[in-house]
Amino acid sequence: MTRAAFTSVRSLVVKVGSALLQEGPAAFQRIADDVASLHRQGVRTTIVSSGAVALGRPKLGLHGGGLTLEQKQAAAAAGQTLLVDAWARAFEPHGLHTAQALITLDVTEVRRRWLNARSTLNTLLDLGAIPVVNENDTVATEEIRYGDNDRLAARVAQLVGADLLVLLSDIDGLYTADPREDPEARKLTDIPEITDDILAMAGEGNAEAGVGTGGMITKLAAAQIAAQSGCATAITHGAHDTPLLKLADARHGSWFSAPSAMRIGRTSWLAGAIDPQGEVRVDAGAGKAVRDGKSLLPVGVIGVSGQFERGDAVLIVSEQGQVIGRGISAYDADDARLIGGQKTDRIEEILGYKRAAALVHADDILLS
Repeated sequence: MTRAAFTSVRSLVVKVGSALLQEGPAAFQRIADDVASLHRQGVRTTIVSSGAVALGRPKLGLHGGGLTLEQKQAAAAAGQTLLVDAWARAFEPHGLHTAQALITLDVTEVRRRWLNARSTLNTLLDLGAIPVVNENDTVATEEIRYGDNDRLAARVAQLVGADLLVLLSDIDGLYTADPREDPEARKLTDIPEITDDILAMAGEGNAEAGVGTGGMITKLAAAQIAAQSGCATAITHGAHDTPLLKLADARHGSWFSAPSAMRIGRTSWLAGAIDPQGEVRVDAGAGKAVRDGKSLLPVGVIGVSGQFERGDAVLIVSEQGQVIGRGISAYDADDARLIGGQKTDRIEEILGYKRAAALVHADDILLS
């Protein structure tokens, strides 16, 4: 049974939990082999990997029960180098390079930092690298952290505009009950919508593993976040051979669809919660391009008003003053005025730097 939706994926985020990585190098290699196979098919893949604290504990002699926040942060600092090295070694046979990206909660919640992070990750993907993302547990506190890497992975999926978020687990998807306790539990392979009944099926985390912070309920919450930006989610067993490639078979894993109507979710999430700080007036050609779903390039800008900074929302208006939409500016107002009407290849010459080719990227535009 072929899962057609999987074959159309072009951007993928894979979350790997601590419990899966306890197996050692074989676990890393199994996932890297699948990612490399998908990479050869043109699928851009970002890995969100737990494991730094678990790997750092024995290195610092932190055995036994729970750790204080300071001990967790110390373990994360010690284990992060081991984690990144393990991923680099796993991808080395495939000639692929990894790149570490440590982020904190404000990176995806503060728009300017969101833009910076998106630019960096997409540049790495454009260059053929495999970003390995983790929360910066060394500096994050209980009050300013994601709390689990399922939620972080969903935010990263929004960040890179992924088609699919894969949450590798110790269980092959969502069951009507915990299959470890109920032999009659039935797996749900395709879930079109996360309803209250679906949420009620989520059990507790895997207490037996002794590592990690998530459970099925956090995975469903992550699927809900991802769906807001039109990204589907799959939950599948990460300890099987070819865990990612098996998703092409509809019998494996649980697939949570993202309704097509939710495609507007990303731009709503980006632009809907803040008031526009300025206005960018565009010529007829640029207006048509924006309406057709394309980015707003500087060459089509005929006027800039207001005082806004990079990451602020701006109104995009026609020559006649009609509001075409709103978007997130990649440049502040003063620089936007300087490059308005100019071709993209002149940005660096005029400003002394070039941050983005578009004044407002297509992914950051919400049409009126």
